[in-house]
Parts: sequence; structure tokens; C-alpha cells
Amino acid sequence: MIRRFLGKVFSGALFKSAQPRVIPFKTHRIARDHVSRGAMKTCETLQQHGHTAYVVGGAVRDLLLGGIPKDYDVATSATPEEVRAIFRRSRIIGRRFRLVHVMFGAETIEVSTFRGSAAANEAADDSDHSTDEHGRILRDNVFGSMEEDAVRRDFTVNAMFYDPVREEVIDYHGGVADIKAKKLCMIGDPAQRYREDPIRMLRAVRLAAARGLEIEARSRKPIRELAGLLQNVPKARLFDEMMKLLLSGHVAEGVRRLRKEGLHHGVLPLLDVILEQPLGERFVMLALENTDKRINEGKPVSPGFLFASLLWHEVLAAWKAAEKGGMHTMPALFHAMDQVLQVQAENLAIPRRYGADMKDIWALQARLLNRSGRRPYLLLEHPRFRAGFDFLLLRCACSEIDAEIGTWWEKFQHADEETRAGMLMKDGPGAAKKRRRPRRKKKPAAAAGGADAA
Repeated sequence: MIRRFLGKVFSGALFKSAQPRVIPFKTHRIARDHVSRGAMKTCETLQQHGHTAYVVGGAVRDLLLGGIPKDYDVATSATPEEVRAIFRRSRIIGRRFRLVHVMFGAETIEVSTFRGSAAANEAADDSDHSTDEHGRILRDNVFGSMEEDAVRRDFTVNAMFYDPVREEVIDYHGGVADIKAKKLCMIGDPAQRYREDPIRMLRAVRLAAARGLEIEARSRKPIRELAGLLQNVPKARLFDEMMKLLLSGHVAEGVRRLRKEGLHHGVLPLLDVILEQPLGERFVMLALENTDKRINEGKPVSPGFLFASLLWHEVLAAWKAAEKGGMHTMPALFHAMDQVLQVQAENLAIPRRYGADMKDIWALQARLLNRSGRRPYLLLEHPRFRAGFDFLLLRCACSEIDAEIGTWWEKFQHADEETRAGMLMKDGPGAAKKRRRPRRKKKPAAAAGGADAA
């Protein structure tokens, strides 16, 4: 009882200035048919059962920006158990904070209960909330009110609620105005919010790059100073945020902004070294721009290919160093791969399945230089040939290797057997020399005759 009372007292002081603004349809112009069927049905059903329910977060932001949301989140006053009881096709997930996934055919709607504020819970000495020595929140599993849920969200543009039934937007922190001004503003004290969750610094850069927003001065100021806090974030969360950046369709701009804010060390520590080298920067940026183009055209992309591109010049440098130390070409390359991946594993938890793809792509770079004998035919059958070839074309485009090599492989892939045979090099670069069998010494004629006589 005392904890609950203290929580209400502190939350009341905290939210006194958070007065919601109800924005009608004629102002925001988001019609209910702009929302997915699943999101509409979820909100409508929860409201019919006496609960408050809104589409929330990035979906509302993207709709106001004129885009199409990739997915929809719904925030509600109902507890996870109540949501689960209402929707037959649903399941409760999560340990840090329980959520409900509600399924409508192929669409999944993530439903969360309104969450309480960190400040109120600390004041109430709630055992479900704790921070580490840097201020990062470790446990935050407390339900709250809609006002609390709005203030505990990171940016103003993510703290808006849309009611598809009434076609109203509820805006507590001026998110609609910030979207019109193309600004990204942190709710509350930026330094404190970044300390609570350092991933917010990366998220700020990603959202600004992907949505064409500028991080406002107050929200931007603490980022460079607090960048080191990313070292305390679990590797899995860091990797997830990196994947969101790589697959955002705006990764080239995102990497430029990471460098600008001094955050590249926290994501890919080797990226700083790569981008200081003219050839390395040209290669990486070309790879990222090609990735953005594929994503925006609706084509698939390979995370393994992306990571292979980001780390290639570190592998290349280690490869050359190993060869200079006396190792043969392929053993030197595999030694370089292992060395770079081991260093990177200490900073970013790249799953093994991507590591295997990266190694295949890198190993093919040495093998694609051999264009004699049966080797080219065997490489065409390699399951990762296409990725390795595309990687080779990037190297050609950056003048890292002779463009003629890429042209040769492009022609060889589509040529008939007669043309292929005529294209083969007699002694390709790095091709192994044929071993000659030593001639057997002939026995002396006399000895042979003696043997026959015997």
C-alpha cells in the first residue's frame, strides 16, 4: 500500500506537465483503412471488452510521415493475461517485460500493457526495477498508466497513440509538431535516458538517417560523451540494433552519422580503421549503397555479405601480413579470417551462421583469381559462388583488383562450353604447377637378360 501510494505521488509530480493533445482526423489525415486489418481488429476487440487500446510507436510515426509501417504495436490497459483470454490465436512472450503476440493470418500484432515510469518505481522502491552502476535499467517490469507509458518512451515521435476506431491521435509530448519540423527529440533529460539504455544513442542515429530527421541539439549533445556506455550493453542487443541499421534501407547514411556522432566504435570497432583508409572507405560505402538500393527495390540481402564487406579490409591487411611472414596463400587467408573474427567476437556477437557465409565469400576471393584448368568449372558449382562473384565486382569497382577479372567471370558464367574452353588461362595467377612423376630408372640390359634366363 505504501509503495503504491508513493508511486502515485511521484508519478503525479512527474506527469504534471504531460497534458495530452487530442488531434482530430482533419488535422492528421490518417484514415482507419490506412491501418492493417490486424491492428484495427486488435484495438476494436480490446475496446469492446472495456479496455483502452491504441496503435502506438513507430507505426504512428511512419503513418504521419506518409510511409507504410513494417509492423504494428498496440498498447493497452489490459494485462497480458486478459489479452490472452480475449484472443484465441495469441501467446504471451518475454521475461523482462511480458508481451502478447496476437496472430491474424500471416500478420502478428505485438500487444503491450501500459508501462510504468522508471522514476516512480524507483521512488516506490519497487523490487521489479533496478539499475547498474552506470544507470542502465536492468529490470523494468511494472505496469502503469497511459501517461506513464508515453513519458517512458524514448523520442517524442515515438510517443503518440492512434485510435483507429475514433481516428484520433493522442500526443503527450509534441511529437506531431516535431515530425513537421523534421526533428528528433528525446523525452526527458537526454543524458539520463541514454544512461538508462545506451542503445537509444544508436537508435537516434538510425531513426534520424532512415526518416530524414535531425537530432536536436539538446538530444545530441551527450552522445559523444556517453558513447563508451555501449560497452556495457549485452552483445545480443548490440547486434540486433546493428541489424536494424544494416537492413533499414538507409545504412550508408546511417554509417556516416555514426561517424559524425562518434558511435562507430560501439558498433563495429574496426570500422573506424577501415574508414580512415581511402580504398577501404570507398569499398565499404559502395557495398552499403548497393545494399540500400537492393532493399529499396524489394530485393533480398544477405547479412553475411554485409558483414563480410565491412570487415574485408581488415582481413585483407592480415592476409598480406601473413603471406609476408612466409605463409602460403590459402593458409594465410584462413589465418587472417580467424584473427579478424576473433577480435570482432569480443565486441559484436555475430552468429555463427553469418560467420560461415563470411568465410566462404572471403575464401572465394583467392580462388576466383585462378582461371586455369578445371578450377573455374568447379567454382561455378560452389553454393556461395554468386555472393563471392558480387563481392569480386565490388573489389573491381574500387580498383582494388583489375576490372578485367570481373569481366572475365561475367562472360565465363554465360558462355557455351567451346567459348569457355578458349577462355581458360594457360597459367593463371596462383595456379598450382602440375607435378611430374619421376621417371623410373631402366635396369641394365644384361641384368634384365639374366633375370629372364633365371
